[in-house]
Amino acid sequence: MTDRVRAGIIGVGFMGTVHARAVRRAGAVVSRTAGSTPDSSRAATGRIGAEIPTDTVEELLSADDVDVVHVCTPNSTHAPLVRAAIAAGKHVVCEKPLAVDPGEAAELVRLAADAGVTATVPFVYRFYPTVREARARVADGSTGPVRLLHGSYLQDWLAEDTDDDWRVDAAAGGPSRAFADIGVHWCDLVEFVSGHRITRLAARTVVAVPQRGGRPVRTEDAAVVMFETDRGAFGNLTVSQVSPGRKNRLWLSVDGSAESLCFDQESPESLWVGGRHANLQLLRGAGEHPAGARYNVVPAGHPQGYQDCFDAFVADTYAAVGGDVADGLPTFADGLRAARITEAVLASARTGGWTEVAG
Repeated sequence: MTDRVRAGIIGVGFMGTVHARAVRRAGAVVSRTAGSTPDSSRAATGRIGAEIPTDTVEELLSADDVDVVHVCTPNSTHAPLVRAAIAAGKHVVCEKPLAVDPGEAAELVRLAADAGVTATVPFVYRFYPTVREARARVADGSTGPVRLLHGSYLQDWLAEDTDDDWRVDAAAGGPSRAFADIGVHWCDLVEFVSGHRITRLAARTVVAVPQRGGRPVRTEDAAVVMFETDRGAFGNLTVSQVSPGRKNRLWLSVDGSAESLCFDQESPESLWVGGRHANLQLLRGAGEHPAGARYNVVPAGHPQGYQDCFDAFVADTYAAVGGDVADGLPTFADGLRAARITEAVLASARTGGWTEVAG
């Protein structure tokens, strides 16, 4: 591999462009792109900023000028594309879900480990400095023992009966939609901040719009989950893609014995710290913990956002390719964890009872 990481991006839609921006901001280059057709690859070359469009995925995977493959395609294609990338000796960044089946996700974890490649999944909300501040406060004991974990992840892009997308089709998106798409982000974040792991849960799922695009809807629009953790905390989560007015509201509260910590992804420049006698609003860049300060890229008062998180994630992934693994880098093991929690949510929704989370 040359000193400059060379990326190949499979999938040239919205997420492909997000990945491409992050690749360039990490000081790397987008060598090649592959879309669903040769025409789509060529049409996206300028928009994504790639050096060479490729007619097929196989051509991209076999190219000598690709070190890391970014998989940004519909969910059901992730596992076969990741297998092929690992077999070609490439490092891999795969959009979540890593696979639509936990067994396949576990296989991909093993394959990546056996091949010795860096393999990551973009749970990028970990990279907000205020999230790192919250994690540090829990870890150093400032928060006290964690008692409750609660919150929601709400969107509205499927709120109307006429809204539709490939993700609604279980053949392309997998057996879970709202939870596998956004609920796993919340679960990853709350486990990352608290250090707890969800061990058992009870879930209900909702199909609010039974038909979209003239076909029956078989995946959930919303889910409500109660859970317990391995360290004795309890929690609840509401996930929805049909909540009008909510664009991307990931909100969580970690309630300890000494303080509560609240993070809102739509207002990520501050962390709310609740106390018995006084509350604090900790602003990014104002005397924060070094774990959070590491991800400050602009001075306080100049808002950072989602793309900045993605940039930091890709930069840390590429550092790991070079042997420097940063704390908190989300790997295929975290993708497997998400698949197992999703499996438990679907199982509980089917049976109506509590379900253990594997692993």
